[in-house]
Amino acid sequence: MKTKKRRNALITYGIIIAAFLVVQSMLNSGRLSSLMKGLLVPICVYVVLAVSLNLVVGISGELSLGHAGFMCVGAFSGAFFSKCMQESLTIAPLRFALAIVIGALVAALFGLLIGIPVLRLKGDYLAIVTLAFGEIIKNVMNIFYIGRDSAGFHMSVKDQFSLGMEPTGKVIVSGPMGITGTPKDASFAAGVILILVVLFIVQNLIDSRSGRAIMAIRDNRIAAESVGLNVTSFKLMAFTLSAAMAGAAGTLYAHNLATLQAKKFDYNTSILALVFVVLGGIGNIRGSVIAAVVLYALPEMLRGTDKYRMLIYSVVLIVMMLFNWSPKFLEWRERHFGRFFRRKTKGGE
Repeated sequence: MKTKKRRNALITYGIIIAAFLVVQSMLNSGRLSSLMKGLLVPICVYVVLAVSLNLVVGISGELSLGHAGFMCVGAFSGAFFSKCMQESLTIAPLRFALAIVIGALVAALFGLLIGIPVLRLKGDYLAIVTLAFGEIIKNVMNIFYIGRDSAGFHMSVKDQFSLGMEPTGKVIVSGPMGITGTPKDASFAAGVILILVVLFIVQNLIDSRSGRAIMAIRDNRIAAESVGLNVTSFKLMAFTLSAAMAGAAGTLYAHNLATLQAKKFDYNTSILALVFVVLGGIGNIRGSVIAAVVLYALPEMLRGTDKYRMLIYSVVLIVMMLFNWSPKFLEWRERHFGRFFRRKTKGGE
């Protein structure tokens, strides 16, 4: 069983590395369009976001609709760090790596604080509350003004004139305008490395004793409690780790933009990530990766079809849903491609 799990994980890593090598060779030879070049980092962002959400929805069995809020926290904290350290820490890769760590840690802290009261709820109640928390985080980030001068940092929730800074002070976070001038340290290579790190963490968690406990709670909560498993603690572990990875995705996203605004992290982003998880197969980590790549890139690649773009996109969504959930498709898929699309169940892969 361990050998089989290890082989499946290696297949996933191999697919990602092979895709990276192919795309990188196309970049070096100039055969990749400017449109596709602009999609490379966002695709990596949404792959990480989908995998992290699948940890909650597929592995833990909870429905969370506030994932964009953790992405927002990670994006702003990571961008804030890079903006402040831009002049003093000139080694861009080191600064970017530290920003990712900080974004992940701050998002994990928010995940922990939100998860403690929220994870006692179930089903639709949990989904609604997490959605509300995601919107609260976005709107709170939307009113902050933070500046820095020789006296230190200044913060206000009114406007930048209320900061009371010296004339030479600089505004770092400007309310609805967000953060401008973040170093564009994000790259396709950095995104692929982050994907591999996230996959390694998730895969090892799933295959660990804690991961088996989380899936046991998902499959039968009462039975898990009867053998002494602390349900809240294990669910909180998965939720916090998922929030941390969403924060890392947000940091990568922030370092690919000229201007970072909180309005970009609304509930539509959370729903989009959930669509990737559902269409890729709930609990299927590799499926989340494939769905995120295909479904994020497809609308942009279909822009040339004008008014038929969203029609084609909708048809693809329907086909993917049937491919993953229709009994006939499932039977055919299991017979021909079972090793590539098998989901985590009670017995694992």
